[in-house]
Amino acid sequence: MNKLTARLSVLISILVSFFGLLAAVSAPVAAASLVDGDRIVAIVDNEVITKNELDSRLAAALSQLKKQGTPLPPQGELERQMLERLIMERVQLQYARDTGLKPDDAQLDQALGRIAANNNMSMEQFRKAVEADGLEFARFREEIRNEMTVARLREREVDSKLVISDGEIDNYLASQAASGGNEEYQVAHILLRAPESASPEQLQKLRERAEQALGRAQAGENFAQLSATYSDAPDALQGGSLGWRSRDRLPSLYAETIANLQPGQVSPLLRSSAGFHIVKLLDKRGGNEPASVQQTHARHILVRVNEVTSEGDARHKLEIVRDRIVNGVDFAEQARLYSQDGSAAKGGDLGWLNPGDTVPEFEQAMNALQPGELSAVIQSPFGMHLIQVLERRERDVSSERQRAVARQALRERKLDDAYQDWLRQLRDRAYVENRLDER
Repeated sequence: MNKLTARLSVLISILVSFFGLLAAVSAPVAAASLVDGDRIVAIVDNEVITKNELDSRLAAALSQLKKQGTPLPPQGELERQMLERLIMERVQLQYARDTGLKPDDAQLDQALGRIAANNNMSMEQFRKAVEADGLEFARFREEIRNEMTVARLREREVDSKLVISDGEIDNYLASQAASGGNEEYQVAHILLRAPESASPEQLQKLRERAEQALGRAQAGENFAQLSATYSDAPDALQGGSLGWRSRDRLPSLYAETIANLQPGQVSPLLRSSAGFHIVKLLDKRGGNEPASVQQTHARHILVRVNEVTSEGDARHKLEIVRDRIVNGVDFAEQARLYSQDGSAAKGGDLGWLNPGDTVPEFEQAMNALQPGELSAVIQSPFGMHLIQVLERRERDVSSERQRAVARQALRERKLDDAYQDWLRQLRDRAYVENRLDER
């Protein structure tokens, strides 16, 4: 792998870890523009994929497999797999564009700023590093936008539409009761991700940074703040929290580690193929004990993002609505006028919410509010929201809690299958002409 590809792969891997993409790009698309005679290997609707693009991906994949010591598949098979990945990326990007989904420049700049910060660079230093590798920064910037687009597309089309039935929850709870696996753990973690082709020097620097984070955690510093500072995991900005989970829903490395921890304790530095990990056991509980949880009575106004309304337009509309509410206009009135949610007729009232009842982005913003406080415009897989907390209370909801935990466990199990099903359907609807075998 040449210097350009190696360095850029590191940057892409950081972005992929930040957004939590499940279908990460193995290597960047070739930066060279098309030249006369560059053979077309596939047509996807009204766009083409060239042999140059495919060869770039293939070379990167072969290099990574060799470095990992993985037996290489036949060249032709790997070539076909790489082309299929390129086709699926192109299909998703076209669908996102056709339905009005495109991260705006402000969101893209914010993501690039975080990548630069994760590399301990200013934006100017980051730009120069990319350009020093021979890439136009504008082109690199658009590749990052594509990664963000695919992540948002999955959230909108799959994650937010997954339905778990009451019957599925009943079966899950019965299975858990029969197995006796009801003890739950509240865990937070920090991941310092190691690039697949990291040199010994890079690994040593990463270990030193991980040991610095571990020392601060063991000294009692705020773990959520440390997660936001050090972690490359998608949940870094949520304090690294994995929520309440039974051991069978935790990564095996974490499940083994928490068996030796008491609530409040931090693990030693852990090593896996992904990098270095630090785990903190926040709390644990038996599944059959009563659970007192904090419930929140909230209301919201939702403007959905779709082919008609872009993210920027939805945000701008809600910022205007927010200004009206701050200046004395009734929240419920604005919800009835503008909210695109079933709660609009009730003035946006969502009733009493338990932890886990809403998507993480919404819940995090809601939990940060005091009663009577109005949020800034926040984004979730459903679109853009304004949230207001009306009141809070403590309530024993052991039965409701168990069902909420079961719902989340089932959701995690089903998400990837649902995504793959959606991808297959999306590809079936697209016009794809594979010319790879034409010589």
